[in-house]
Amino acid sequence: MRIITGIYKGRHFDVPRTFKARPTTDFAKENIFNVLNGYIDLEDADALDLFAGTGSISLELVSRGCRHVTAVEADRAHHAFILRCLKTLGTDKCMAVRGDVFRYLKSCKRKYDFIFADPPYALPELPQIPAAVLDGGLLADGGIFVFEHGKENDFSADPRFIERRVYGSVNFSIFGI
Repeated sequence: MRIITGIYKGRHFDVPRTFKARPTTDFAKENIFNVLNGYIDLEDADALDLFAGTGSISLELVSRGCRHVTAVEADRAHHAFILRCLKTLGTDKCMAVRGDVFRYLKSCKRKYDFIFADPPYALPELPQIPAAVLDGGLLADGGIFVFEHGKENDFSADPRFIERRVYGSVNFSIFGI
């Protein structure tokens, strides 16, 4: 896993082979962040990374200058890996929360400028995630929500949908408020 740009550009972290989570590919990550440059300035933004997995997106957001990143991950080993990566970088700009994303969405009172969600593609509740995020009041005015999902999902009917980007087998739906 590699950080693409920013203050930690080029840093590598070896993801344990036993992990179930698959980091967003460098190709897809680089391309979606290039697209995001047209929608949001991440410097000094508050960001939320849901289903953080290996922490790849969270680390990228910290490297790109986010003021604060909250990474939510339920798996104990993945959460511990994110904490190790943050310690290695020596940053306090990210808080790794070990917990259920849906509980977090219901209890969170904070607003975020940028939200990213990359749930397991086979998650039964996957189709409900955009509404849970967008209707939950977590996204600040002018904020952007990026949802990574499989090709069989289509969220273009949502009035807050902006566009869909496809990079190989990775699909991103972008929403705004």
